Amino acid sequence: MNSRERVLTALSHRQPDRVPVDLAGHGSSGIAAIAYTRLRKFLELKEKPIRVFDPVQQLAMVDEDVLERFGGDTIDLGRGFALDAADWADWVLPDGTSCQMPRWALPERGKDEWLIRSRNGTVIARMPHGLLYFEQCFFPFSEEGGLKTIAEAMDNCSWTAITSPPGPLIEGPNGLKLWAEGARKLRENTERAIIWSFGGNLFEIGQFFYRMDNFFALLASEPRKAHDFLDKLVEFHLGNLDRLLGTVGKYIDVIYFSDDLGMQTGLLLSPKMYREFFKPRHALMWKRAKQLANIKVMLHCDGAIRELIPDLIEIGLDAINPVQITLRGMDAKELKAEFGKDLVFWGGGCDGQTVMFHGTPEEVKRHVTEQVKILGPGGGFVFQQVDNIMANVAPEKIVAMYEAVSSGA
Repeated sequence: MNSRERVLTALSHRQPDRVPVDLAGHGSSGIAAIAYTRLRKFLELKEKPIRVFDPVQQLAMVDEDVLERFGGDTIDLGRGFALDAADWADWVLPDGTSCQMPRWALPERGKDEWLIRSRNGTVIARMPHGLLYFEQCFFPFSEEGGLKTIAEAMDNCSWTAITSPPGPLIEGPNGLKLWAEGARKLRENTERAIIWSFGGNLFEIGQFFYRMDNFFALLASEPRKAHDFLDKLVEFHLGNLDRLLGTVGKYIDVIYFSDDLGMQTGLLLSPKMYREFFKPRHALMWKRAKQLANIKVMLHCDGAIRELIPDLIEIGLDAINPVQITLRGMDAKELKAEFGKDLVFWGGGCDGQTVMFHGTPEEVKRHVTEQVKILGPGGGFVFQQVDNIMANVAPEKIVAMYEAVSSGA
């Protein structure tokens, strides 16, 4: 099988020739640029410019030689864009390593920190010296004299305004044409499964715009106002699906939505509140995506979310990510037994919170081998570590992880 066939076979709950691997196929399966720099040196690969594909999370653009080395079967749709050197500007990572940043998201140096501004000049993200990623610092609907419309807020929130490639390319009168051309060329030049990191966040964008405490209070105390906000937000997302997915749907295989509904010990909201505010709106967006293209729907959803999995399956979810296997109710064996016939586990292959940080390379190998043995049989599994590989993960452990996948697949 080629990579696309391998991924689609797993998504169809059939056994592929080996377990498919997602390395940097979307915004939660990547690797911090600092760790990526160390990995390339450890592998003694040819020096190349280190490019930061995701400015907020400081994730690297993983090069072809590394994807080949570790059997990467996926690729982000954004990799079809920002292909010219002119799209990138020199910058420096928090550890002093030279790199390149998308020119449209180039930070400016402040006093003891880096700043990113929106197009109207508002400081929307900060990275104080010593930190490894940018933090949101402006909440459009909670500030004094705050913004009023969804579109304005999108342009002034770090999680929605600071974009990975294609960035601002698809804006303007020729935007859709360039969007379609980039997607078509990527499809013609790769056999990897193409993922569009659409986002479509609802619960999270409420927190991004209002601030977490304010949004939770809104849901609990002003439900009519919350419903009105979410209706407008869904309308915004559906407009983008119609305009953008309607243009490139035939070139992609998986659409990636994101909404973190859980924390370490359980849900961030009650099942009742999820079913009132978010379930019908998730259902509407996922249904529209499948009407527009022959694609699979993946949801990135951190946390202990087992209670909601039947709801997600009911409304058409194909794959769940990142499968935080160490949390309450998220045991891999139990999840596979209970939901494996209906849901693809896109993740859960390696615990990124404890094993990758504190384990030895041999412990990482044993752990990954066991996870593949549990989740791999019968398809329905795409290997990915739980969330992105963080900056301080040793390259020996990263290599051990992927070697265990290839030997146990």
